[in-house]
Amino acid sequence: MPDLRSVGRLVYRAGYALVRPLLFRQTPEDAHTSALRVLGVLDRLPWLAGLMGWLTRTPQTTRAGGVNLPSPVMVAAGLVKGRGFSDEAAALAAVKSGAQIIPGWRSVPLLCGAVEFGSFTRWPRRGNESPVLWRDVATRSTQNRIGLKNPGAAAAAAFLKDKPLPPVFGISLATTPGVDDPNQQGAEVVEAVGFFLAAGIKPTWVTLNLSCPNTEADPQGAQSEALAQVVCAALVEALGDIPLWVKVGPDLSAAQIRVLAQVFDSVGVQAVVATNTLGAPAPVGSFNAGLAGGRLFAHALAVVRQLAGVRAEFGLRFDIIGCGGGLDGAAVSAYTGAGAQAVQVWSALVFRGPLAPALIAAEYAAHSKHN
Repeated sequence: MPDLRSVGRLVYRAGYALVRPLLFRQTPEDAHTSALRVLGVLDRLPWLAGLMGWLTRTPQTTRAGGVNLPSPVMVAAGLVKGRGFSDEAAALAAVKSGAQIIPGWRSVPLLCGAVEFGSFTRWPRRGNESPVLWRDVATRSTQNRIGLKNPGAAAAAAFLKDKPLPPVFGISLATTPGVDDPNQQGAEVVEAVGFFLAAGIKPTWVTLNLSCPNTEADPQGAQSEALAQVVCAALVEALGDIPLWVKVGPDLSAAQIRVLAQVFDSVGVQAVVATNTLGAPAPVGSFNAGLAGGRLFAHALAVVRQLAGVRAEFGLRFDIIGCGGGLDGAAVSAYTGAGAQAVQVWSALVFRGPLAPALIAAEYAAHSKHN
C-alpha cells in the first residue's frame, strides 16, 4: 500500500499536468512573474506551503560541502533573489515601507527544502531590459539574460532580518560585473556578507558565484586564478565556521579547472558547484543568454567529471554539487555517479512545478535502490 507522501506526489503530478499547459500559454517572462506572485501569496500562508511540501517530500539526509542537507536535491540560486533596484537608497526605502522585495523567501523553502537565496551583489542591480527569459519545451531547457537583477546585499539583509528563516539555507553572492581588480572584488563580497552577519542572519553555507554569463561579462576571463585566490581567501576568513562553496561556469578549459580546483582547496573552499549557465546566442537579438536545463546537462556533467578527476589526482578535499539539467532522478544519479555529492535545480521548477525537488529526490532514491 503506498504511503501518504507517495499519494501526495501522484496527486501533485496529475494536478501540475493540468496546470502546466495554461502556464505555458503565457510567455516565459509572464509565467515567471505569475509564479513569483503566487510565491508571494504563499509567503503569507506558510501553513499551506508547509503542508504541500510535507505531503510530497521524504527526508533523505546527505552531507555535502560541510553541510547536513535534508535532501540531495536543492534549489539553485536565481529564484529567491528579489526585485531589482537602481540604487541602494531606493532598495532600503522599499524595505522600510514594508514592500515584499524578495518573494518566495518563506514559501520556497517550505515547498522545496534547502534553497540558495540570491545571487546578491554588493550593490543593487536592475537587470537587463526585456526580453530576458526563454524556454524550449522539446529539450526542457531555459535561457536567460536577467543580468543579476537583485536588491543588493544591504537591502536583502535588511529585509530578511528577524524573519523566520529555514533551518538549512544558503546565500549566494556574486562578484560585481565589470570590476577587474581582485582586491576590490574581495572587499565588496566581504562587505556584502557582512550585512547578513550583522543582521543576525547566519546561512548554513555561502556560495560565491564567480561567473554569470547573463550579465554579458566574459565568464571564462572572469574566473581567473588571481580572482579566485583573493576573493575566496577573503570570504573564508570573513565567514569563520560557515562553509564557503564556489560556483563555476561550464566552459572552462581543462587547464583552468585544474588550477582553480587547487586554489579552492588551498584556501578552504568546501564545495564547488558545477555549473552556472552556458553563455550562448539568445533566441532573439544580438546578445548572449545563459542556457540551463536539458541543453546544459552534458556540459555541466563533463565539468563534474573533470573536477572529480582533479580532486582524486591531487587528493583535494572539496565536495562537488552538480547543477544543470537535473530534471529527474536519472540525471541526479548521473551526477552522483560522476562524483557529485548533491545536485541543485532550477529549470526543473519550470517544467515540473514548485514541488519538483521532492519528485526528483524520490526518483533518485528509487533509481539508487534498483541499481
